[in-house]
Amino acid sequence: MMLKPSMLREGDRIAVVAPASPFERSLFDQGIAELRSLGLDPVFDDAVFERNHYLAGSAADRARAFESAWADPRIAGLIGVRGGYGSAQLLPLLDRNTLRRRPKVVLGSSDLTSVLSFLTLQCGVVGFHGPMVVSMARGRLGYDQPTLVGQLMQAQPFGDVALDRVEVLKGGQARGPLLGGTLTQLVASLGTPFPFEPPAGFVLLLDDVGERPYRIDRMLTQLQQAGVLARASAVLCAEFPECDEPEGAVTARSILASLLADIAGPVLFGVPTGHTVRPMVTLPLGVDVTVDATHHARIIIEEAAVA
Repeated sequence: MMLKPSMLREGDRIAVVAPASPFERSLFDQGIAELRSLGLDPVFDDAVFERNHYLAGSAADRARAFESAWADPRIAGLIGVRGGYGSAQLLPLLDRNTLRRRPKVVLGSSDLTSVLSFLTLQCGVVGFHGPMVVSMARGRLGYDQPTLVGQLMQAQPFGDVALDRVEVLKGGQARGPLLGGTLTQLVASLGTPFPFEPPAGFVLLLDDVGERPYRIDRMLTQLQQAGVLARASAVLCAEFPECDEPEGAVTARSILASLLADIAGPVLFGVPTGHTVRPMVTLPLGVDVTVDATHHARIIIEEAAVA
């Protein structure tokens, strides 16, 4: 059984953490204002602004900030500022028992896939693949409010996720726990003490940006050879922006369609989550979803993601 965090309520304090790379202060301030518009109270200290080259401070400091926010009973949830690189450095420094003892909402994507996979697969805690503070700087153009509020602030099954311009690469229907995130991070975890090892029948979420088609091929081949793809009952592919060859002869879509053709169930392409220029949909990781591609693309969240 997955542990579900308590739902967020209006007025709740949500800790703003930076497990990965540093960020622009102007985008940070705009994202904070958007969080406040949802009735949440974002809290942070000067440590979130630390810079260590391409990292938002040392691994020890970033892990300490994450665990401190988690242990603080006044904090209801955590949201990442941005992705980039560095979240995997925190994993050896995080204590599973601490995270399991008081599950909290954790919202992020991109490089934060490392932390979300650690939460779901290593700790058994539901996580949320969705917008971060810099994503929310664009206001409602940067995130999909219904899926964010409906899944983090309502303790009931969300049901149908509204999809537009999502393509069916392979038809069928399947149900299972949704797991995954950024392809680069999933592959990088293999062979470490924190591998992406989902259970049989899971629904795989794949996302990435700026990876050429041969790199996507290489990473999918690695997942296939590691036995991950054989356990997937369905695959949800995000938009994979900036991943096509410049002349357009080879595209991310064509590589995904080819290498995922043997998946037992449906395969969708173009889900607006993670790296997307559209309002980012929030998806719960670790809870059961149904992917229905018998007539058109549907994703149904079958259980409440929060308690």
